[in-house]
Amino acid sequence: MLAAEKLLELHDLPLGVETLRQWMIADGLWMRRKDRRPLVFQPRPRREYLGELVQIDGSEHWWFEDRGPQCTLLVFIDDVTSRLMELRLVETKAAFGYFQSTRVYSNGRSASGLAAHGKHACKLARGPVTFYSDKHSILRISKADAVQGRGMTQFGRALHDLNIDILCANTPQAKGRVERANKTLQDRLVKEFRLQGISSIEAGNAALPAFMAAYNARFAKVARDAWDMHRSVAGTDDLDTAFSWQEKRTVSGNLTLQYEKVLFLLRLRELTRSLARKRVKVHDFPDGRFEIRHQGMALPYLVSDKGRQVQQGSVVAHKNFGTDMTAIKVKQMR
Repeated sequence: MLAAEKLLELHDLPLGVETLRQWMIADGLWMRRKDRRPLVFQPRPRREYLGELVQIDGSEHWWFEDRGPQCTLLVFIDDVTSRLMELRLVETKAAFGYFQSTRVYSNGRSASGLAAHGKHACKLARGPVTFYSDKHSILRISKADAVQGRGMTQFGRALHDLNIDILCANTPQAKGRVERANKTLQDRLVKEFRLQGISSIEAGNAALPAFMAAYNARFAKVARDAWDMHRSVAGTDDLDTAFSWQEKRTVSGNLTLQYEKVLFLLRLRELTRSLARKRVKVHDFPDGRFEIRHQGMALPYLVSDKGRQVQQGSVVAHKNFGTDMTAIKVKQMR
């Protein structure tokens, strides 16, 4: 018992563990195992309609066993039908992974997980009413005094722009649908990858559509009501913009601004002359593109130092943690 160890270490009081335990029980400082009441989690009724509530989670696991790296599977599952809406393997739980998965979901929402409407068919994009997740920092700001944007994470801001709500569960049991799906996937998907000899994230993602179709045919339930509550996304018809990393910067008097230790110089144009000391927004896209916008208009710019480039993984806690960690491992191995 830790208390007995510390009493001896700090106060030179040699007390028997059982003696100290009985004293603590008498004073109400220790509860015997048989007296501890187990927590009871009663099952929550399923929602009524497809797309009303979609549970999301990231399951870190050795999906390729010893044939490949440990990685994370992002799982989107419908609450009423237990239907897999989207699966995607990523290096780790990061904002860009959720951006990409949610975009594929919104663009196609097909059983195969493919963007059925194509890259530019954004006006046809549809999303669920609500996502239900854990309290991961990508999905929820934990600190009450945090001052990031409008009190949202980047992923929360993207969902707000698309008129999709997000709720966070207090316990893993509250989102039991996706937790149970994770256990099933850790059994079935691992064996499927083994049978197909798959050992990389790229090959795994290529095999996921067929796996999803077979999984849903076997395990998905029929909703009591055929009504589909997926809605056309509102607030924007540009999914590229919605699923970009966005940060505001103040333009200096000589029309420059900094983002991730790189100096950007706004080209001198009629549009940019009046922007000194004003706020602009930097859009960092998952494919490596950058845009600087003011009131929705893209501004022409130059990178002041040609020898320096913005590193996609520099904000490791949020955007691309896995990318940085992989690069570090490769560098150390060399």
